[in-house]
Amino acid sequence: MRDPLSALTDAFTSFLFGKVESTRLPVRTSTGQAQAVYLPTAAPGLGDSGVIIGREVYSGKGYIYDPFQLYGQQLPAPHWLVLGESGNGKSALEKTYVLRQLRFRDRQVVVLDAQGEDGVGEWNLIAQELGITPIRLDPTAALDHGIRLNPLDPSITTTGQLALLRTIIEVAMGHGLDERSGFALKVAHAYVNETIVDRQPVLTDIVDQLRHPEPESAEAMNVPIDDVRAWGLDVALVLDRLVDGDLRGMFDGPTTVGIDLDAPLIVFDLSHIDRNSIAMPILMAIVGVWLEHTWIRPDRKKRIFLVEEAWHIINSPFVAQLFQRLLKFGRRLGLSFVAVVHHLSDVVDGAAAKEAAAILKMASTRTIYAQKADEARATGRVLGLPRWAVEIIPTLTPGIAVWDVNGNVQVVKHLVTETERPLVFTDRAMTESSSDHTDDALRAAELEAEERAAAFMEQHLSDLDGSSESTVA
Repeated sequence: MRDPLSALTDAFTSFLFGKVESTRLPVRTSTGQAQAVYLPTAAPGLGDSGVIIGREVYSGKGYIYDPFQLYGQQLPAPHWLVLGESGNGKSALEKTYVLRQLRFRDRQVVVLDAQGEDGVGEWNLIAQELGITPIRLDPTAALDHGIRLNPLDPSITTTGQLALLRTIIEVAMGHGLDERSGFALKVAHAYVNETIVDRQPVLTDIVDQLRHPEPESAEAMNVPIDDVRAWGLDVALVLDRLVDGDLRGMFDGPTTVGIDLDAPLIVFDLSHIDRNSIAMPILMAIVGVWLEHTWIRPDRKKRIFLVEEAWHIINSPFVAQLFQRLLKFGRRLGLSFVAVVHHLSDVVDGAAAKEAAAILKMASTRTIYAQKADEARATGRVLGLPRWAVEIIPTLTPGIAVWDVNGNVQVVKHLVTETERPLVFTDRAMTESSSDHTDDALRAAELEAEERAAAFMEQHLSDLDGSSESTVA
């Protein structure tokens, strides 16, 4: 309660000078008009140099991304992880990204295409459009003058050949080579390289030498010849699978002449290989080492190595170690590794959790498409995403993804041009009879998604008013 003297003073002042304070009448308005009082803000973009991806959902700004432009200042590594369930737009993003990168003269791309449709890989249309013949690795076709990649190709260093042979054997056996088996392999490989000079050595030569080691090999270690033969028996049996087993024809002969490693796009079509068999990680290992020694060169070209179904790599400790070395080595020579995975749990809960964590750490760019709520929370914990991004992932519709570029997190709608659209569809069997209706439905779904996303963010910002919690946007 005010004291009588203050009340008397205020009354006398009002009598002499009128009321000091004015009373403002209330104003009725709409939220559409009132929003002008609080001007919208948007997170800074990634610059204006590189490949346009689409537009940022909340601000409408164009979203441009290029790991080679960002490397060093905004990106500690140029490698990229793409996550999301099937049917949400991962494939369309990868293909348009590659097509747009190839417009730069100093770009070159290798794709390991592990998925197929109509008897060919899903990158076949793009390869045809660019006049490229995919390198189709097929055990049945290999027996009839098909494509071969020789692990003992002279273009691969002697050290690289031996490392590749060890990796193939360890992947197939599921454990590392012991010292005795490793010694038997080493002396067999050394003998083959020293004695075969008039042609390319092949795996059959290694298998024969393991079965029938030279006396000099035993004498060098002062052990009986029978012991050396016994040490190499398991190794010979594993390699025999590539020579005379279900994988024969692809790796047991000289490298096919005519594989153009200078083409702007190189597609390895693995769609005829059983994705759940041991053959897939063996193929990944062979292709990875072969590319390391024949494709990655210090010629100032910027190279992109895109791997579909990349969990075949990251789930095998030996293959993961190989690719981890490739990523570290390739970073100095301008290599951007793009790994496409459906679920992060396929990686972090696998047999190669330690190696997977190292590869994920090197991926400074992460793109996450729609996932179920539980999977989104697990992904957010592993990748360190902000809470608002984790909450919105289950609500995303096809074509929209959360992009985390070294902590710069935004929601981006991928845009596909009419020219690109026929090349990036991978579900023709489901859509070609009603493609027009599908396009209309997709555009309607995208519009609805944008409206839902905007409403979600408006509510989220409203909830944060007065809160001290910080977010990344």
